[in-house]
Amino acid sequence: MTVTLITGASSGIGAALARRYAQAEATLVLVARDAARLEAVAAECRALGAAVETERLDVRDRAATRAVIAAVDARHPLDRVIVNAAINGGHPTGDLETEEVAFETIDINLVGAMNVALPAVTLMSARGRGQIALISSLAAYAPLPDAPAYSGAKAALLAHGLALREKLRARGVKVSVVTPGYVKTPMGGDYKGWRPMEMSADEAAARIVKGLERDRDVVAFPWLMFHAARGASLLPEALRRLGMHGFRFQIRRRP
Repeated sequence: MTVTLITGASSGIGAALARRYAQAEATLVLVARDAARLEAVAAECRALGAAVETERLDVRDRAATRAVIAAVDARHPLDRVIVNAAINGGHPTGDLETEEVAFETIDINLVGAMNVALPAVTLMSARGRGQIALISSLAAYAPLPDAPAYSGAKAALLAHGLALREKLRARGVKVSVVTPGYVKTPMGGDYKGWRPMEMSADEAAARIVKGLERDRDVVAFPWLMFHAARGASLLPEALRRLGMHGFRFQIRRRP
């Protein structure tokens, strides 16, 4: 039996990953804030043969998140934790994002991610096995001017995850960082702008699962966008600014 915990599991990539991992002899622990949507995903996964538990949780609450991770692990030791919960940053008119939005984005996308990952690291390293996946973004390589808090949080996840991977390798714990490009999800649908090489959440989930099975340090896709994003950081500022101009966007949310 394999036990997988997924945050942000009520929609998008998280829900698609839950369906991918749903099979007989699998136990899924699905975590999100929206109880109704979470239970709908859980029902789909149960129909596919998995045993499913749900936890309604705001990952910004460090004490509550640590308690949930510990309680789940005590019932069935966690084999895999996928840290996926996130929100968009940005501003509805493309203006500078407000302090409120910036801090909320960082609190969920970075601090919330660490609130999940670090208790899992402690438990897994103590028993010498387990796998953690941090869902970052290609924006970690090519920061989006219209979403600085989102880009910064995802870049920090990339750096933290790769450092943890090296530190935990000798202890039997695998760490991978996932850096997707544009994925068609409810969250991704909030972007109003160019979305090159966009793929479905199911296709993204398939690539993530394959990358984790191979214990990739970075699971990046689409491949062409990944190399373009990495290359952008090596360009002079004027060329980088020109290249990023097409990625301007607005976000359908209140400032």
